Amino acid sequence: MLKDYNYYLRMERAMSQNTVASYCSDVEKFLSFYGGRIEDVGAADVQEYLSSRDGLSERSQARVLSSLKSFFDWLVLEKVIKDNPCDRVDGPKIGRYLPNVLSEEEVVSLLDSVDLSVWQGLRDKAILEVLYGCGLRVSEAVGLKVSCIFLKEGFVRVIGKGDKERLVPLGEMAAEAIGKYLDVRPDPADAESSDTLFLNRFGRPLSRVSMFNMIKKQAVAAAIRKEISPHTFRHSFATHLLEHGADLRVVQEMLGHESISTTEIYTHIDSSTWQKEILEHHPRRK
Repeated sequence: MLKDYNYYLRMERAMSQNTVASYCSDVEKFLSFYGGRIEDVGAADVQEYLSSRDGLSERSQARVLSSLKSFFDWLVLEKVIKDNPCDRVDGPKIGRYLPNVLSEEEVVSLLDSVDLSVWQGLRDKAILEVLYGCGLRVSEAVGLKVSCIFLKEGFVRVIGKGDKERLVPLGEMAAEAIGKYLDVRPDPADAESSDTLFLNRFGRPLSRVSMFNMIKKQAVAAAIRKEISPHTFRHSFATHLLEHGADLRVVQEMLGHESISTTEIYTHIDSSTWQKEILEHHPRRK
């Protein structure tokens, strides 16, 4: 059953490999906990399972419930069951998530901290410029192809969630950093790696973990104490665009968000910035 559900998510819902794996893992854990016939699952069973996962945050519980709802929606579609038991389960109340962002000065400091005397430094600088200057997800940066980089034309072709393609403008600094990296890019280890932009010292595609570790290292070098990840650059990029007057719809398209409501979170970050600024300079503060 899980194999068929996996196929449905990949082929009919066009979900990414990571999302499919997450959904199937959540469902597998629930089925292992429940242990009965799938046709007999009720809202109380789902609620009991969520309550048993007391170590999960409210946001994680909401994600698990979303996974289970998708699974039971599929079972309804397949006529295995008549109703989705998750429809009668109240999800946890969670506040709107406001991600960490770097200031423009912190971004410059982090970029300037990279050692450009070695080829790995030129690669890391290109990665940081692309993450920030194009607002890419880490999976999109890891999967970038040389054939999808158009330096003269000033854009990059990105394959995002659900294998959806979008064209993203490539800023001058990002284009320059990529050009310098390409001059010293190591020879690919095999034909499979030949078109991958970012390679490790063995000539194979750089992993997500390596990209995370590189960013942690550069944050230390730049004396940035915030908890940051590759996604922090995407958040920072979107926030800075809106602060400089970019249109929300344009930012939505550039980031590859399906819903404008996802992009709107950055207007909340922007407002929190100026609220803090006002309170710090308010004439009626203590």
